Amino acid sequence: MSNTNNPYLPEMATVREIIQETHNIKTFRVTLNNEARMKAFSFEPGQVGQLSIFGVGESTFVINSSPTRMDYLQFSVMQAGEVTSRLHELQVGDQIGVRAPLGNWFPYDKMKGKDVVIVGGGIGMAPLRTLLLFMLDNRDDYGKITVIYGARSPQDLTYSYEFDEWRAARDVNLVLTVDAEAPDWEHKVGLIPNILLEENPASENTVAVTCGPPIMIKFTLEALKKLGFTDENIYTTLEKRMKCGVGLCGRCNIGTSYVCVDGPVYSFAQLSKLPNEL
Repeated sequence: MSNTNNPYLPEMATVREIIQETHNIKTFRVTLNNEARMKAFSFEPGQVGQLSIFGVGESTFVINSSPTRMDYLQFSVMQAGEVTSRLHELQVGDQIGVRAPLGNWFPYDKMKGKDVVIVGGGIGMAPLRTLLLFMLDNRDDYGKITVIYGARSPQDLTYSYEFDEWRAARDVNLVLTVDAEAPDWEHKVGLIPNILLEENPASENTVAVTCGPPIMIKFTLEALKKLGFTDENIYTTLEKRMKCGVGLCGRCNIGTSYVCVDGPVYSFAQLSKLPNEL
């Protein structure tokens, strides 16, 4: 449900917890100040929100908590510009603006009864975490889940404090990789698309979901095609292209498609019909 009658008006929220994920990524757990609105808040896995620092601006981030776990809303922020730098200065108890939920979501209903392959790189694990937790909390609805997650170094992996929970879930295979050898690293070493090919997940009755840097997605898509996945069964999310979030400013278009109206979640079958602007 929408949490305000005016999509342009942010809800006030309080920062409840801050987690330092990596040297340049922080996770913020927030709650809406209006208790009734917070209690009634609902969203779908993959939807996004706009976080605003008043007097500075706002930016789009996926809600990377799960709708099955509603004690707070979680957003992970990579420091990259003025707004994100100011967000990184926040302390527990500070106030921010939240406009959410916005956009479409991962088609989890279509994934029921199927195996799921999740391929994430760096901060790209944020939207995938949402889908993963949702599926773990509805475990009987889905088949085997393969999670391939990589980053440049072990220090660049987010949500490492949850890896044990993911591994412990029934029929979940968590594969971690980094680009180069690192001290005390006991997992895979290699680029994500190569590790994906090495793992060789079956494409039959399987859906793949990927998110990460554009170059990673490009070669991951090639690897998935080699494994037999069709464009219709591969999904990604483009929330980083979103600006206003409500189709007003026109700055997130890919050809005739507006990411904040038609996305941020797309199948590659949909993207293949649009100009190659990624």
